[in-house]
Amino acid sequence: MMTCTPYSCQVTSPRQARSGPADRSEGERARLTRDAVVGRALRLADAVGLEALTIRKLAAELGVTPMALYWHFRSKDELLDGLAERIWSEIDTDVDVTAPWPARLRGLLESLLRVLRAHPAAAQLLLQPEKRQNESALRATEVTLEVLRGAGFDPVYASEIARSALWTGIMLVMSEPGIESLSPEERAEIQRKKQVVFATLPVARYPRLVECAVPMTSCDDPDFHYELGVSVFIAGVEAIAAAVSRQAACPRR
Repeated sequence: MMTCTPYSCQVTSPRQARSGPADRSEGERARLTRDAVVGRALRLADAVGLEALTIRKLAAELGVTPMALYWHFRSKDELLDGLAERIWSEIDTDVDVTAPWPARLRGLLESLLRVLRAHPAAAQLLLQPEKRQNESALRATEVTLEVLRGAGFDPVYASEIARSALWTGIMLVMSEPGIESLSPEERAEIQRKKQVVFATLPVARYPRLVECAVPMTSCDDPDFHYELGVSVFIAGVEAIAAAVSRQAACPRR
């Protein structure tokens, strides 16, 4: 007889067809790869959130028993480790070594943002320190530090700026205007109410808030939000690099 699963179809004997749960679990483990589990888990986490992601719910999504997943991940925390490594691995660390260092640093930050924007669950996951200790995370950090050391920063400055780059990426994603899961109608109504609050403030006391009532409550151009955030960060690092260079050229006596 023919037996079909979400991953394959195979011919089984009547004896195999009568196999119990333990036998099915063995077959599921053989067909289900760790990579496939992580991929589906990440899609599920992006859809329902990290808190709602469970081994049981993931097993149901994959059409297997929970025991088949425990073969790869003994707990939800181990599963989250796998998700974190997948997220870090999607960051493009293949920088152009011939480009100026600000361009390389910008490229790394923009790649981080692309990954964070693609995965709604990513920012919350990468906030956890233990999720930044996998091989892919270490590689991304190593490349960032190499760029900064090449820019003339000492290990202390390079380390602080590398950490700030990660926090900047996470902050930009979590502060994106209109990022909440709302319908267009709900978002427009909330935006309208906020605009009214600012626009009706006393002009003599809050002239700039009244003037900026619309842009202060706008959420129609997320790309501008990210482009400006990256530019501000890179400009700040360049300014620090220039100051460090001047101090090195003119040390205090």
